[in-house]
Amino acid sequence: MEQESVERVAAPALQPVDPLGEYKAAAEEYIRAARSNATLRAYRSDWRDFAAWCAAHELASLPAEPATVALYLSALAKLGRHAGTIGRRATTIGLVHQRQGMKSPCVHLMVRETLRGIRRKLGTRQRGKEPATLELIRKAIAQAEGSLAASRDRALLLVGFAGGLRRSELAALRVEDLHAHKHGITLELPTSKTDQEGQGREVEIPYGAQPESTPLSELTCPVRALEQWLKQANIKEGPIFRHVTAAQTIHGGLSTRAIGEIVKRAFERAGLSEKDLARYGAHSLRAGFATEAYHNGASELAIMRQTGHKSSVMVRRYIRAEKTDRLAAVSKLGL
Repeated sequence: MEQESVERVAAPALQPVDPLGEYKAAAEEYIRAARSNATLRAYRSDWRDFAAWCAAHELASLPAEPATVALYLSALAKLGRHAGTIGRRATTIGLVHQRQGMKSPCVHLMVRETLRGIRRKLGTRQRGKEPATLELIRKAIAQAEGSLAASRDRALLLVGFAGGLRRSELAALRVEDLHAHKHGITLELPTSKTDQEGQGREVEIPYGAQPESTPLSELTCPVRALEQWLKQANIKEGPIFRHVTAAQTIHGGLSTRAIGEIVKRAFERAGLSEKDLARYGAHSLRAGFATEAYHNGASELAIMRQTGHKSSVMVRRYIRAEKTDRLAAVSKLGL
C-alpha cells in the first residue's frame, strides 16, 4: 500500500501534446512577417483610435456593425483626415475582424458607399513632401554644426539624396551593405517598403566631380562624405548612421524618426522659414533625387532602377516636373 502511494506521487503528470503547436506558432510568425513593422504600427494605431471612438459613443468595436464603421469614417472626414488615411482605417477594421474569424463589416454596401463618397468629396490626390534641390542640400551642408554631427549629417543628406533612399533604408544601412569599387560604392539594400518579400536591391552611389582639395563644408561627393564619417566615427561594422552625443561619443543606430528630425534641422539651418519647413522632410531627399535627375535628362526607367519603384506611375508622384512639362507643351502653341 505504501509502495503504491509513493508511485502515485513520483509518477510525472502527463501533459497533453499538441502535435501542431510548433506549426501554429510558425504560422503566426509568418503572418506577422507578411507586413512591415511600420505597417503593423500603423494598423495598431488605427485600431486603437477606432476602439476608443466606439467606447466614447458606447458602440461595439468587435464585432462592429456596418453602420458603426460608416459613422466612424464620416467622423474622420469631418475632422479633416485625408481620404487615404480614412481608407487605411477601414482596411485595419476589416483585417482585425477577419483575424478574429469574424466577417468584415467593411464589405457591407453601406461602408463601401461611404468610402466612395468620401473619396469623391475629398479627392484622393496625395501631396508628398517638397523635393530637396541641390542648392538646398549645399546650404544645409555648409551650415552643419559640430565636428562629428556635421560629418554624419553631411553623409546622411548626400547618400540619401544621391541614392533616392527612404529614411527606413537609411536607418537600416550597415557597413556590411557597402561594396566599394572604382566608380564609387554599391549599397546592398535589404527588405524595403516596396520589397516586402526580401529580394533586396542594389543602389549605386558614384563619386562626385569635385577635386580632392574641396573643403569639407562644401563637399557634395556622397562617397567621400560617407568615407569621412565612417573614419571620424571609427565605425567598422554595424549601423552606419548613429547617434552623436553632446560629448561627441557615438552610440546606437538612428531610428527613422531620428533621421527625419536630423533632415528637418538641417533644412532649418539652411534658411527655410517655419512655414516652408512644414513642406519638407526626410522624403524630400528621395523626391529631390527623382526631380533633379529628371530635369537633368535621366529617363524614368533609370530613375526607377535607382529608387526601386515598380511602375512609372509611382515614380511620377516623386518627379515634380508636371508644371515644367505643361508649360513646355503650351509653348508649342505659338501664342
